[in-house]
Amino acid sequence: MHDEIEVFSDDDAKDRQFVNALARGLELLRCFGPDEVYLTNAELAKRSSLPKPTVSRLTHTLTTLGYLNYSESLGKYQLGAGVLALGYRMLSTMDLRKLARPLMEELAEYAQASVSLGARDRLSMVYVESCRSSANVTLRLDVGARIPMATTAMGKALLCVLPEAERNYLLDRVRQRDEASWPQIKAGVEQGFKDYQDRGFCMSAGEWQGDVHAVGVPVRGLDGEQVMAFNCGGPAFLLSHARLEEDLGPKLVQLVRRIDTILGRG
Repeated sequence: MHDEIEVFSDDDAKDRQFVNALARGLELLRCFGPDEVYLTNAELAKRSSLPKPTVSRLTHTLTTLGYLNYSESLGKYQLGAGVLALGYRMLSTMDLRKLARPLMEELAEYAQASVSLGARDRLSMVYVESCRSSANVTLRLDVGARIPMATTAMGKALLCVLPEAERNYLLDRVRQRDEASWPQIKAGVEQGFKDYQDRGFCMSAGEWQGDVHAVGVPVRGLDGEQVMAFNCGGPAFLLSHARLEEDLGPKLVQLVRRIDTILGRG
C-alpha cells in the first residue's frame, strides 16, 4: 500500500509561505509503496490526484535532481539515490538510536521478540531502528517499515504524550479516514491512555494484526523535543496478554528509564 498522499487545504493555498510546487514534488515521492520499484507518470498522476502534465514536469525535475531515476526501456520511474541520501542523513543525526541499540538488543533476546524505535510520520509510525532476537519466529520489520499509529502499541504510546491539540487533530484525521472502524479504534486508543496512566506502557493485542501482540512506551529524543516510541512485539502465540502486562511492558518501561538515567534526566 502506498503512502498517505496529503490533500492540501484552502488554508495551505492561502499561506504565502507555503510553496505548492515543492509540496507537490515531495508528495509525488510518497506515491511509491514498499514493494513497488517502478511507477509511470499515469500511475503517479492517479495516486497524487495531480494533472498528468504537472506530474510530467515534476518527474523531470526530480530526475534531474537525482531523487528519481527514469528507465528508458520501461518508460517508468523509480526512487533515486537522492532520497536514500536524505534518509541516511536524517538517521545519522538521531543519536538516540546509537544509545538505545545495545539495550534494545538485550531486551529483544530476553523476550525472543523484536524491539523497535519509531517516529511519527503523518498517521503512521516509521521504524528508525529495529532489533530482532535469535528466535526463528519473530516480526521481520526493518528500518523504514511503516505501521499504523492508532492501532499499534508504539503509536498509542506516542499519542499519550503529545500535546492535546495535536493529538486531537491526528485522531480526527484517523476518524475521517475510517469512519466505519472508528468506534473500535477510539476504544483501543482510550484503553491505551488508561494503560499508560496506570502502568506506564500501552498494549496492542491483535488490534493491528490479529496474530501480533506488542507493548509500547514513549521516549523523548536527545534534544528533549522530538517524541518517539519503542515497542516490543512478536507473534501472539509467543507473547500472551499476561506476559505483555506482567513482564515485557515493565521491562520496556525500565529500558526507557535507563536511557533517561544515562542522559541525566531520570
